[in-house]
Amino acid sequence: MTTPGQEGDPFADAMREAVGTSVEAWRLMMAVADAVRRYQQRKKDREADLPPAEEAVNEVASTVRTLVPPDISAALMGGADWPRMAQQMAALRRAGVDLDGILPRMAEVAVTVRDSVAENAARVSREGTGEWERLLRETLPAGPVREAILSSPTWPDIAATMARLDERGVDVRGILASAHNEGVGVDRAVARVLGANAAPAASRDAMLSYGPLTTSLDAPKDLDLSDRARALRQLAISPAENERYGRWVQEAMPGREQEAGLLLAARQWPLVAARMAKMESEGKPVREHLTRLMKDTSWEQGASSQLGVRLVVAANEALRRVPWEGAGSGSRVNAAAARSRSTSMDPTERRAVAKGAAPAEALVAPHRPESAPASNRKKTR
Repeated sequence: MTTPGQEGDPFADAMREAVGTSVEAWRLMMAVADAVRRYQQRKKDREADLPPAEEAVNEVASTVRTLVPPDISAALMGGADWPRMAQQMAALRRAGVDLDGILPRMAEVAVTVRDSVAENAARVSREGTGEWERLLRETLPAGPVREAILSSPTWPDIAATMARLDERGVDVRGILASAHNEGVGVDRAVARVLGANAAPAASRDAMLSYGPLTTSLDAPKDLDLSDRARALRQLAISPAENERYGRWVQEAMPGREQEAGLLLAARQWPLVAARMAKMESEGKPVREHLTRLMKDTSWEQGASSQLGVRLVVAANEALRRVPWEGAGSGSRVNAAAARSRSTSMDPTERRAVAKGAAPAEALVAPHRPESAPASNRKKTR
């Protein structure tokens, strides 16, 4: 008869797999914490290198043995990547993070994962990092933690870890939520040491975009539309998704390649892409909505210098409306004039658009019927 620790014992094998998976979860949380530390230090040009491996191991080994359950701590410290994890922990401590506070919480998550794997069979196939970027957008709020993950050089490794955990029946969303909470703590702790503001005030781009463009979207307060790659990361839009949404716009505007290009090159295009991503995740017919861009071309009216701005407004309106909603004479909207009144536009731009707006018909005040025909009016004395 084999004993519970021997090779070939199904119970022992299952427990080894469960503990191994809990170590994977630990790696994920530690990678997130380290990414946040680096991100916060990098913003101040004070990113610190990891301490020497041997020095880090000596510094944190006893802490790990004390605060982490024996089976998980033994698996952690027996792994080939233990020196690097020790370096990450030591770097966090030196950056101002309280390991005595964070490690027990990470241990709780690892124990939950261990027990979950022991009870569930792995059966979900991985689909690549695109799936995990969508999961991040749906699970984590916009902010420094989400951006730190997506901008980290180790993001592909983080996504691969998430896929392995998911294959084994682990609740990846739950782990991410826990990792996010710890990441916020790391962000604040490192910010205090660096004298940085961990909760930045709303950026100019965020304030100017506030309104119809950001309604119901998870837009960060420090939105930076001057850096397209960063803006897409902040909104959790992968390069593949951005390319796909751009292709959908071009397909929705046949023969209008120049105008489609202006929309895609517009400063606020990432917000349009974010709305498309949100709709896609909700199962809404994004491409059907985009057909409104050619059914209602009021965006053509106005100064040519502001055409890209009007197209952004028109695309956002097309996405927010039901695709079969008509654009009759009573509901036709002059995009330039509407944009000139928008709170999401720079006052200087608003004045420029207002000057260039030449509506084909008088605008009707919202929620107010047009004047009745003269024949129906009562005569006055």
